[in-house]
Amino acid sequence: MFIRIPAQQFPFLTRLTETCSLYFLGTEKSQGMLALAISPNRRYLAISELVQEKPAITIYELSSVPCKKRKVLSAFDFPVQEFVSLAFSPDSKYLVAQTGPTESNLVYWMWEKQRMMAIVKADTQNSPIYQVSFNPQDNTQVCITGNGILKLFRYTEGTLKQTNFLRGELQNYLSHAWLSEDKVIAGTDMGKLYLFESGDQRWEMSIEPKEPPSEMHRETDGQQQALLPKVSAIAAYSKGFACSAGPGVVLLFEKLEEKEGYRESRAIRIPQDQWSSDPNQSDKQDIVCICFSPSEDTLLVSTSKNQLYIFSMASAEISKGESARFEYLHFPLHSSAVTGLDTCIRKPLVATCSLDKSVRIWNYETNTLDLYKEYQEEAYAISLHPSGLYVLVGFSDKLRLLNLLIDDIRAFKEFTVRGCRECAFSNGGHLFAAVNGNVVHIYSTNSFENVINLKGHNGKVRSVVWSADDYKLISCGTDGAVYEWNLLTGERESECVLKSCSYSGVAISPDAKIIFAVGSDQTIKEISNSSILNTIPTFDVAYTAVVVSHSGRMVFTGTSMGTIRSMKYPLPVHKEYNEYQAHAGPVTKISITADDQFLLTSAEDGCLMIWKVYDKEGRGSKPESKVPYAEEVLITKTDMEEKTQIMLELKTRVEELKMENEYQLRLKDMNYNEKMKELTEKFIQEIESLKTKTQVLIAEKEKMELQHQDKLSELMEKQGREVQDLESGNNQKLLLEYEKYQELQMKSQRMQEEYEKQLHEMEETKSQALEELTEYYEAKLHEKSTLLEEAQDDARQQLREFEETKKQIEEDEDREIQDIKIKYERRLREERESNLRLKGETGIMRKKFNSLQKEIEERSSDIETMKLEQQKLQGVIKSLEKDILGLKREIQERDETIQDKEKRIYDLKKKNQELEKFKFVLDYKIKELKKQIEPRENDIKAMKEQIQEMEGELERFHKQNTLLELNITELRRKLKATDREMHKERQKVSLVKQFKTDLHNCVGLIQEPKKLKEGIRDLYEKYVQKADMVEIVGVDTDLQQEYTRQREHLERNLATLKKKVVKESEIHRTDHVRIMQVGPGAGEGVPTALALERPRQISITLSGPTPRQLPSVGVLRLNLEEETERIIEMQRLEIKHLRDQIQEKEQVLAFQPLSGGKLPMLEQQRSPGSQSL
Repeated sequence: MFIRIPAQQFPFLTRLTETCSLYFLGTEKSQGMLALAISPNRRYLAISELVQEKPAITIYELSSVPCKKRKVLSAFDFPVQEFVSLAFSPDSKYLVAQTGPTESNLVYWMWEKQRMMAIVKADTQNSPIYQVSFNPQDNTQVCITGNGILKLFRYTEGTLKQTNFLRGELQNYLSHAWLSEDKVIAGTDMGKLYLFESGDQRWEMSIEPKEPPSEMHRETDGQQQALLPKVSAIAAYSKGFACSAGPGVVLLFEKLEEKEGYRESRAIRIPQDQWSSDPNQSDKQDIVCICFSPSEDTLLVSTSKNQLYIFSMASAEISKGESARFEYLHFPLHSSAVTGLDTCIRKPLVATCSLDKSVRIWNYETNTLDLYKEYQEEAYAISLHPSGLYVLVGFSDKLRLLNLLIDDIRAFKEFTVRGCRECAFSNGGHLFAAVNGNVVHIYSTNSFENVINLKGHNGKVRSVVWSADDYKLISCGTDGAVYEWNLLTGERESECVLKSCSYSGVAISPDAKIIFAVGSDQTIKEISNSSILNTIPTFDVAYTAVVVSHSGRMVFTGTSMGTIRSMKYPLPVHKEYNEYQAHAGPVTKISITADDQFLLTSAEDGCLMIWKVYDKEGRGSKPESKVPYAEEVLITKTDMEEKTQIMLELKTRVEELKMENEYQLRLKDMNYNEKMKELTEKFIQEIESLKTKTQVLIAEKEKMELQHQDKLSELMEKQGREVQDLESGNNQKLLLEYEKYQELQMKSQRMQEEYEKQLHEMEETKSQALEELTEYYEAKLHEKSTLLEEAQDDARQQLREFEETKKQIEEDEDREIQDIKIKYERRLREERESNLRLKGETGIMRKKFNSLQKEIEERSSDIETMKLEQQKLQGVIKSLEKDILGLKREIQERDETIQDKEKRIYDLKKKNQELEKFKFVLDYKIKELKKQIEPRENDIKAMKEQIQEMEGELERFHKQNTLLELNITELRRKLKATDREMHKERQKVSLVKQFKTDLHNCVGLIQEPKKLKEGIRDLYEKYVQKADMVEIVGVDTDLQQEYTRQREHLERNLATLKKKVVKESEIHRTDHVRIMQVGPGAGEGVPTALALERPRQISITLSGPTPRQLPSVGVLRLNLEEETERIIEMQRLEIKHLRDQIQEKEQVLAFQPLSGGKLPMLEQQRSPGSQSL
């Protein structure tokens, strides 16, 4: 969306989403712009300006880029000094303008043809007129308002006629707006609103003073009466209108639906400026103009301090009733003359100061305001350090060095230099010059010492400039002197004094050889070695500022008329320069950036302008080696610490919020899971009930289908009979219709013949009437012509008589001649008018005759079309009869289906009512259960603490139990091993005893060698066998190896299992803690977890055979496979037994209430398999 903004006297167009603007620099030699208007179709802009003290209206076409001048209205046939208000018509074809109070003419133009349509004197008492506007729906109606003036004019027959007359006391109407085609709202300087409908007053309202809440208690009643709110601006929108209500306040009014009138819906205030020295005064600005965007989503206002504020109407709709504040459109602007301007090298910054007591830092690359601060004193001069980190400002009381922090401008050092009108940093930044009257002080930037004082001027120093190497300083003043100072010695190297000129600006070439000076003598001088080399005239305008590009090829000057001139170096003697219309006041400062790409100008109109520098071919200057701009900023240590502290606090707060959110999410998950379970159960029940109902419905459906088939057969028989009856009846009807059709056809033929006869008769009568009329009027014309001839003869005779008696009675003769002339002229006019009327009547008769002929042709064509339609309708009748039969069948079928569906709907409604009752009962039960849950939640919280204590005790018991069980298992294994060894030893002893007895018996046969031999052989065969010996020896070695290998393997398994037990205990403990943190429902999982702890410990003992279970060396024929199968079977039985125990415990816990204070007892039962081990 585009808006138009008057920048002092020069308007510009800008888009709300952009910071750059399109300026209208006006006509050449323009002395300023007074009024502007934009067309409703947003295509044209009209500007009223003074060009060489003559008024002119320029109309621009906005659709083209750049905007072109479409028309210029400058030649006027009426006296005019200036146009104070302009307005376009709704169709943008007409323009209305109001002149100043001496003439007070209202002029109505068709501007595209530069034709004045009407002019009227709007006021005879020379009262000021403020606004003129068109009716938004009527090009011919215009409204003007002023001091005691509110008039409506309507354009008719080349004149503007007033259509209303005010009654009662006259008011000073400051503004008005059209609300509809016949309604106008107007505001006065006494804070009153008047609604006029068709020129008559219909509604009146007084606006109360709207003071900020902080100041309402300060002002007395008398002060409030003295400061009545002025309604200086009004703008209409679809819901009502917006108007100003005193300084810094805009009121929104909406139309009342019940009665005629409007009510106040919202007050919008200008916010207080926190960077101002007096924030309470920032909202004391008068509203100058109000406008809405075409979509009515944005409200824009301009103030008396040249500020622009914006307000979103969407926020007004959302937050109705709350206090609303405007916002700056882009950034705050200067409201008074800009007195200082400077740029730096390392950053794209521009520093400005103004008489509005503010210092502003701008970015000329992004076109934004970076820093801004207001002070108590006026600022006269400013200089920006080359690094862009410091700024030197000369105030009325002191000279201050300010630090440019990241978000503030803070004073660092003050110097006792009062009323410093000029200051400048050196190019290196190590020195700066400050002017105090006619003395130039040189200070060190590092030590802040006053290095040198340069004295020599007799008048005030107006400008100082440093050379590129910082060894020289050039100064000029009102005394007409230009001095070149050597800063090493503090003496003057050259001087040029011209007392007839008061210098205002000075510049130096890059090589420091030539000085350029401008002043009041309307020339620019080139000075070198104390002599003026060249003097170039300025052609009837005074130069106020001058700057030389760093390349030395261009010179730029600012004039007292606000224009900017650019010229090549060496300077041309003739008028060879480019002049640009820029400011509405004298240029105060001009500067160029270090890369010669941007020219910066400021003036007394409060504007800062940024110009892009191009050559003739449209190319910008490109430096050979472009240094990137610095991005460093200053920040104090305290600010940094505060920000880091705030960041840490925010981080901790974020972590706390995360924890809270996680906890809330967990609680919600638990609640949602419970609700999901309940809902799934309900849905399952409902599904089952619906399944049963569907089965019942299917059975009913089958019954209904059988009945339906029977009914269908009966209906088909009835339908056949009815169809036959209908066919016979329709045949009779068709015959009757055919007879009627033949009768109608005969009638239409008769009618056609009658119409043709009538037409023939009408033509004959019309031709006769025309002949009679022509004869009649020709006879009349002949009579009139004879009368004219007779009148002319009489006139000749009378003229002769008058000539004879002319000498005797001259006075009477003149009067009679004039009377006779007037009389005959009237007669001639009447005759001519009668001739014209007769010609018009003949033309009308011809038109009637032509229209009758056209009607005859149309009637004949209508007859043909009727015939075609008749044929079509016969075909349509036949098709419709077929459709009727089909539709009757469908109607019967649909009636039956509708009855079935109605029955089903009735059944479903009954079921729905029952379900709603059931739902109501369930909702009541749910509420009661929720009430019962609350005390249980308190019990659960108490149980959590007990559970944590018991968990600690359980952990200790589990550890002790595991240690004891391991000791018991080891002791059992040792005992079993000793029992086996004892059994083996007993076998050995019995075997030795038996061997001894057998040997003793053999010894008794020592006398008998044969029997002894046989006895020893029997002993050998009985106690000693070869295969057994070999096997025993082999088995003993293999068993020994297997025993050692199995023992090592089991020891490793035992170590790993111990580690797993420790880890699982830790995991179990963390699980318990997590379950306790979750909240409700945590107590349900505790018994199951405790019940599962025992099988883990038992499974550790049954993980594999111990070394004591392995057979010893003395055991014969050991079968390892049978042993392992036996162990596996025992472990399976143990696992099955433990699972049965877990299921029993879970069932017991599921039915056991949790309101008690104790956990269920754990019973460690040993399985038969474990006891056998």
